Amino acid sequence: MATTTGNLRGKEEHTGKEHLEKAKEVGAQAVNKAKEVGTQAADKAKEYGTQMADKAKDAASSLGEMASQAAGTVGKKADDMTASAGADMKKWGDTIGSKAPHEGVLGQASQAMADTLREGGKYLEEAKLSGVADDFVNMIRRNPVPAILLGVGVGFILARAMRD
Repeated sequence: MATTTGNLRGKEEHTGKEHLEKAKEVGAQAVNKAKEVGTQAADKAKEYGTQMADKAKDAASSLGEMASQAAGTVGKKADDMTASAGADMKKWGDTIGSKAPHEGVLGQASQAMADTLREGGKYLEEAKLSGVADDFVNMIRRNPVPAILLGVGVGFILARAMRD
């Protein structure tokens, strides 16, 4: 009987070792499968993330283009309005020049004012708002100290006017 019990134990141990090995193998396969699924999920997530980033870039680019077009349209409209104001100034100068007196001190003053209006109108009509802005910036660059003093003076006057 001892031999039979020993043989049974040997079989049980042998069967237990086989089950343990089989369990280890199945566990290793499960871990490998989990790694594979995790890698695939990470790859898909990266792919979707890249697609979303590309879509966001496209949307931002489209918004930038629309904003640029809107700014261009507004700038053109402002230039057109400035040119129109210049044309009106020229007409007003022509009207004053033709209807105001031509003789004496009053005549000289009215003709000088008419000429100034014509020249100013011509400048606005040709340069438009963008040209006027460029000329203004260039004037400030050429004369920074007077520009600063003028700005301080205008600021002081505005502050006094707002306080009263």
